[in-house]
Amino acid sequence: MRQHVNPLSRFFQVQLELPEPKKLFVDSDLPIHLDIGSARGRFLIQLASIEKKWNFLGIDIRSKLVNHAERERQELDLHNLRFLFCNANVSLRSWMSNLKPGQLQSVSIQFPDPWFKKRHQKRRVFNSSLMIDLAAHLVPGSKIFVQSDVLSVIDPIVELINLSGCFDKTCNSSEHWLKNNPFKITTEREQYAIDNCLPIYRALFIRNYTDVPNLQEIDNQSL
Repeated sequence: MRQHVNPLSRFFQVQLELPEPKKLFVDSDLPIHLDIGSARGRFLIQLASIEKKWNFLGIDIRSKLVNHAERERQELDLHNLRFLFCNANVSLRSWMSNLKPGQLQSVSIQFPDPWFKKRHQKRRVFNSSLMIDLAAHLVPGSKIFVQSDVLSVIDPIVELINLSGCFDKTCNSSEHWLKNNPFKITTEREQYAIDNCLPIYRALFIRNYTDVPNLQEIDNQSL
């Protein structure tokens, strides 16, 4: 079950100063994979256990899930992985701006809260501002992977990324969506969808050499 919190409430609008890589990881020079909405962290825990030449950061707005994931990480003694509590749309920009150029090389946003009601859709994590921030801090060749079991959630994400012009979408031949998760490790929600024969919509984007557009341009195009 998804556990919702309102990201627009006053409590979640406080900008938090996230620790820089040298305070998070033993080897702070390794490339970073950022998972936005990491929940209990099972996906990153498995990935960090395998990929020792990468650092992994999971962020989530639900503090109880972050605390649970961080306790499990500590028990497993994974030094290339951390979990932090924050609102991605409030605190992430400052953290990314302090990274070394090219350090952030991979981002995933998996099964974000759908907020089905129209009046609540402004609470969705992925918006034009976050997309511009990611484009500004990902160097050519870096990746964004997104997936959801709700088509009305994934379509606007793909549309915004395409509107930026900063990313090229990859897919299986002529198919619109990827058949498989390129990381070959499932999230808890992904496994739930697989077990219940629900559709999963996946897309992988590669950062190209296009300059980051103005936020107002993107907002005008998306109207």
